[in-house]
Amino acid sequence: MKIDKHSVVSFNFTLKHDDGTVLDSSDKGGPLVYLHGVGALIPGLEKELEGKAKGDKLEAKIAPGEAYGERNDQMIQTVSKNELPQEEELKVGMQFQADTPQGPIVVTVSEVKDTEVVLDGNHPLAGVNLNFDVEVTDVREATKEEIDHGHVHGEGGVQH
Repeated sequence: MKIDKHSVVSFNFTLKHDDGTVLDSSDKGGPLVYLHGVGALIPGLEKELEGKAKGDKLEAKIAPGEAYGERNDQMIQTVSKNELPQEEELKVGMQFQADTPQGPIVVTVSEVKDTEVVLDGNHPLAGVNLNFDVEVTDVREATKEEIDHGHVHGEGGVQH
C-alpha cells in the first residue's frame, strides 16, 4: 500500500541540521505514527512521504518555508520582568506559554537583562533547513474513527 490521504504511516527518522548535528531521532521512542493528509507533519515532509510504501527509505531536505517558516523579528519582544511569573529565576532557553491577541503561543527566553527579558515567539526550528533520513516501517488504511477524529488511535500517534 502506498502512502496517500488517510493512510496511517509509521516511520523511523533522524533529523539533522545542515552542519550534521542531530536535532531529533526516533531511536529511543520507536517509530513515529501519524495520519497522512491532515496536517500532522510539517508540509514538506508529508509531501516527500506521499506515494512511498513500507520499506522505502528516503533523504529529504526541507526548506524553512515547508517546515516551521522563516524567522520573524516581529515575534521577538522585550518585556518587563514584572510582567512575567516569578515562581523561578528566569534563564535563557526557558519556555512558557504566553497569551497573545492571536491566541496562546510558546515563547523562549532569549536574553535576561536587569529589569527586562527578551522573549522569542518563533519556533526553535524557524529559519532552519531540516534534513531527514526516513525509513517507512508500516502503512495501513485508517479506520473510520481515526479519520473522523483526525488522528491515529493507539501508541505513538501524532495528534495535531
